[in-house]
Amino acid sequence: MSDTRLIAVIPGDGIGPEVSKAAVRVMERSAAKHGLPVDFRWFDFGAEKYLREKVTLPEENFEDFRDNYAAVFLGALGDPRVPDMAHAKDILLGMRFRLDLYVNLRPVTLLHPDHTPLKGKSSEHLDFVVFRENTEGLYAGMGGNFKKDTLDEVAINEDVNTRKGVERIIRAAFDYAVKYGKKRVCMSDKANVLTYAHGLWQRVFKLVQRDYPQIQARHLYADVLAMEMVRAPEDFDVIVTNNLFGDILSDLGAMLVGGLGLAPSGNIHPGRVSLFEPVHGSAPPLAGKDIANPMAMILTGAMMWDHLGFTDAARELERAVRVALSRGECTADVGGTLGTEACGRVLEGLVAAGA
Repeated sequence: MSDTRLIAVIPGDGIGPEVSKAAVRVMERSAAKHGLPVDFRWFDFGAEKYLREKVTLPEENFEDFRDNYAAVFLGALGDPRVPDMAHAKDILLGMRFRLDLYVNLRPVTLLHPDHTPLKGKSSEHLDFVVFRENTEGLYAGMGGNFKKDTLDEVAINEDVNTRKGVERIIRAAFDYAVKYGKKRVCMSDKANVLTYAHGLWQRVFKLVQRDYPQIQARHLYADVLAMEMVRAPEDFDVIVTNNLFGDILSDLGAMLVGGLGLAPSGNIHPGRVSLFEPVHGSAPPLAGKDIANPMAMILTGAMMWDHLGFTDAARELERAVRVALSRGECTADVGGTLGTEACGRVLEGLVAAGA
């Protein structure tokens, strides 16, 4: 048991518990089939616990995850009964920052041609990844309010960019391109107006690209990139950008390949415990109705398998999702009629059969 990789499951809020249950069942089937040394352990951190006990993520649990776990598998966080999202700030953002998970990796991959709104585009046109800087930028929480709740109020959020933070995410994007045989890296910013903060991105990108002469380096302003992702998504292999633009552009990418129900993500620090979560939120109005799509979390599980070095099992999970989509054995948001649990059962069966 000493070689067993521990995985913390935090199902979270809203539809989180439903998709987590379905996804972990598929992951456990995958682990058993491939003989993977993993052990899923469940934790009830989320809105219910916070409302009941005022507990978010206790320090001892954070230290346990940091020191003893290989990954955290998170369903979704967000509950209207916690309007300030205090629990999510401590659990999700807290782990992102405290574990220094500086890579937010979001694949944009078309799994079935029927699910893109782009006319004439197929799987060969939509297959790229977004590297979003995950620990700085406007999400760093620096700022404040002056004369709050008066007519003279001033509200400020500061865009924090460090040379270290910018260089390591750009270098991670180039390293990914080399590792996976990608030819192009595009960096995106708004240096034409954010001359200081994003001027740093421009300068560092030009320096780093010299170390990767085999990779085509390109720059686009964020608004232009959004348009080009729609016009010609086939022009992109790897996109790297800051925290805010990465959040927005990767959500646009998700809609190009079928919606948030098919969008996985990883919060990663290479070589360290990392956190994996589907891009979709907790969707409280859908909770308990057995209609949420578990595929995003299962695809997130495939990313987690990759992170842990279980590449064959990861590819099999992806194939299972592709097969289910091709057969229409999926939830309503992607054209099927199945509920959350039934969709999970289908995928579990496909994994068992070697999809």
